[in-house]
Amino acid sequence: MPKYYEDKEEDTRACAGIREDFKACLLQHDCVIKEGKMPSECLKEGHCKALQTSFFECKRSMLDTRSRFRGRKGY
Repeated sequence: MPKYYEDKEEDTRACAGIREDFKACLLQHDCVIKEGKMPSECLKEGHCKALQTSFFECKRSMLDTRSRFRGRKGY
């Protein structure tokens, strides 16, 4: 789940919770911190794959016309 702070602005964009978790996962991963690689390089190596898939599914559900009945996927 996303981290909540009192001073933080609320992100009202679609899939904001998953986006924040995905970003935090990449930036806090050993691949970025210890090895000094770019987050995009770590993605290609397969790190944070579950969150990447969830983020993709959430963004794809925005384009799906059935989502008006089912609601967007994600949090």
